[in-house]
Amino acid sequence: MKLLKKIILTVVVVFVAMQFFSPTKNITAGKHTEAFIKQTNPSTELKSLFETSCYDCHSNNTEYPWYNNIAPISFLLADHVKEGKEHLNFSEWENYSLDKKDHLLGEIEEEVVNGNMPLSQYTLFHKNTELTANEVNKLVEWVRQTRIIYQLGKQPK
Repeated sequence: MKLLKKIILTVVVVFVAMQFFSPTKNITAGKHTEAFIKQTNPSTELKSLFETSCYDCHSNNTEYPWYNNIAPISFLLADHVKEGKEHLNFSEWENYSLDKKDHLLGEIEEEVVNGNMPLSQYTLFHKNTELTANEVNKLVEWVRQTRIIYQLGKQPK
């Protein structure tokens, strides 16, 4: 019984100590996705979809939930955001080559059609981010139209 008490006490002490450390937050003021919107011209509905379902992990600005202030959750969220931005960062869209943009659009389509995005861990706590079949269809149609422009080697206006 003494061993169990020591283990519990150690876990509690570590948990409390973790609360004094937190990862850097992914917060940027301003219009961090303006170039993406301007260059790809999504509909108002798709703009809203990107804001609710994509930007938290795939841009330079994350809107954090209250539970992000609790370690180790804060570290897990920071890792998800870092990894998401490594794959695609809408805030850096203007810095990607046309080929890279075309490739990323293809990845968006593939991930959404396969149900991999948004991540299930994200939609579990953010129900409004789950994509309906209709939203997936609209997103796929937009991706295909936008890719044609990139494949022609032209920057969308």
